[in-house]
Amino acid sequence: MANSIDISEDAIRNYYPEAFSVLLKDQTKSLNRDTHNIIWATKDYEHLGEGFGYFDEIQQKQITGKHNTVIMPRTLKMQSQQTARARDMAEVFTPAWICNSQINEVDDLWFGRKNVFNTQNSLPGQENSWTPNKEPISFPKDKTWLDYIKNIRIEISCGEAPYLVSRYDTTNGEAIPLDARIGLLDRKLRVICENTKDQTEWLDAAKIAYKSIYAYEWQGDNLLLAREALLYSFIEYFKKKFKKLPAKQSTKCIANIISWNIWQMDGIKGVIPNSCHDDVEVYRSFFGDDTIKRHPCDGCQHENIYRHNGIYCLIKDWTKFDKETNKPGKVVRFVDLLRN
Repeated sequence: MANSIDISEDAIRNYYPEAFSVLLKDQTKSLNRDTHNIIWATKDYEHLGEGFGYFDEIQQKQITGKHNTVIMPRTLKMQSQQTARARDMAEVFTPAWICNSQINEVDDLWFGRKNVFNTQNSLPGQENSWTPNKEPISFPKDKTWLDYIKNIRIEISCGEAPYLVSRYDTTNGEAIPLDARIGLLDRKLRVICENTKDQTEWLDAAKIAYKSIYAYEWQGDNLLLAREALLYSFIEYFKKKFKKLPAKQSTKCIANIISWNIWQMDGIKGVIPNSCHDDVEVYRSFFGDDTIKRHPCDGCQHENIYRHNGIYCLIKDWTKFDKETNKPGKVVRFVDLLRN
């Protein structure tokens, strides 16, 4: 698979068709055996015709083949598109060096020391870069590498998820070598590569790592790019470790975790974007002059995240066992986690 910041949907479909189908899936709306995909949730593609509307689900045929370049990273979009999305959706991406600096602070607290994975450069003209620590990561006496990969992290309003995986700098499009990546998941995968020997042990640890990171995003194209970046990262780290591509079944398993943990949501309301609506009551009259009464969403009216009538987003708590499916991962509403 080609190393490029612009991930080819054709490549994913050709190499891992089942995984690609899962990456498009909206798990919240697919619980009742009816499979639904994430929606565009933007008007940017309406000019392409039927199926590209705001509420339309993203289908494979719309982003593969002759449409393979429809979805592109922000840096490859026209400047006018970037400006419009910044204005309309407050879409502002963070430079990789700032992501790195902030994530370093998180790790400084967890490890109890500084510069664990890399050192932010301070020389004039180099402030926006870092030097990776080439030595294997050592852990405090009271913590292990497994503790680190299990530690839960979340990126809110993730865009293309630069805080999770850093295949490229989302502000300028510069590719970042595998050994210099700084994302929250990148660091977990590096630790796994340093502490596992065979494929089974590596894959088991990778599943734990993917189950420990979460993110949500409003716009469907960004969400798909984020999901693809996480899947590609899995493939790239596996290939570096074992000099071959991972099996299709393993990749599909990771794609399934990604589709649960990286989900489409209005972060203010906790629901699928623009799923709140007016409830309509029709009062029938004997004389034929029926009265229609509209009741706006109570949550929207009172800015109460627990009282919306939209579709509340579901995710999986992988630390709990689901008795109904008899499998790890209990389905929960994201908003209910906010009560704890």
